[in-house]
Amino acid sequence: MRRLFRLKFLVLIALVAALLALGVWGQKHRLFERGWFNLQAWLHPVSHPSMALNDYQVVIEGKVIDGLSADVSALTYDPVRKSLFTVTNKDSELIEMSLDGRILRRIALVGFGDPEAVEFISADTYVISDEYQQRLIKVHLEDDTQFVDAADAEQMTLGLHIGSNTGFEGLAYDIKGRRLFIAKERNPMLIYEVQGFPHVKAEKSYAVHVVNNPKRDAGLFVRDLSSLQYDERSGHLLALSDESFLVIELDVDGRPLSTLSLRKGRQGLQKTVPQAEGIAMDDDGTLYLVSEPNLFYVFKKPTAP
Repeated sequence: MRRLFRLKFLVLIALVAALLALGVWGQKHRLFERGWFNLQAWLHPVSHPSMALNDYQVVIEGKVIDGLSADVSALTYDPVRKSLFTVTNKDSELIEMSLDGRILRRIALVGFGDPEAVEFISADTYVISDEYQQRLIKVHLEDDTQFVDAADAEQMTLGLHIGSNTGFEGLAYDIKGRRLFIAKERNPMLIYEVQGFPHVKAEKSYAVHVVNNPKRDAGLFVRDLSSLQYDERSGHLLALSDESFLVIELDVDGRPLSTLSLRKGRQGLQKTVPQAEGIAMDDDGTLYLVSEPNLFYVFKKPTAP
């Protein structure tokens, strides 16, 4: 009898330990919050405009970006040149690509430290982030530019997380509102909004305003932030998480509206996207994505019959 009681007790202890481990694992991967969002989305579909990311399907999957020895990080769409730009942080380069993932030109980056993100601002003007030193660097390109030296560029350091390797991982720019969004990868995961950089009018005084909403960002059901994309038409923000294999659409108040999964079997994917590092969107709403090790993806909404 005593042996049976002891066996039952050990089984109970093992069951409790397993449940606790499952709970910790679920919390670590934000599965409960994500499950709640999926349930709410199913029970109460959003009535206000959404990009409906779940409708997107992959049309170019895992195309190798030829000619690179270092991994790409981040992605931005240039509506003037109708091309994409990305950066590499090893042997730092700014790379222009076609909309089907071919390299068009390569520009050496001198003195940029650890470039992790690039964002289109205006014609031939971009902002590049230095993750480790938390710098934002404005660069201007000409058609014949072969290298850019950070020492010659307008730049600023926010000084919020100096020395962290989980710093400024993604950028997005609101052209009309002249707001620069910055994604801090994790610990804690945050989205900053910067007004006043890059400086637009030289005749006016230089003033930078930085805001964030930790309570809002704590509700994001992803493990990290890898890249951002701002949609001028809706005012919504797309947040990419490589560890959660997910893209989330956020409304103007930061509430999740829809998601795009990067796992095998979803959105038409034959394989899971291994490590998504950058997302961009063109004027037609087509989504472009890059992943380590130098893989290129395109997602589109099916055309209505």
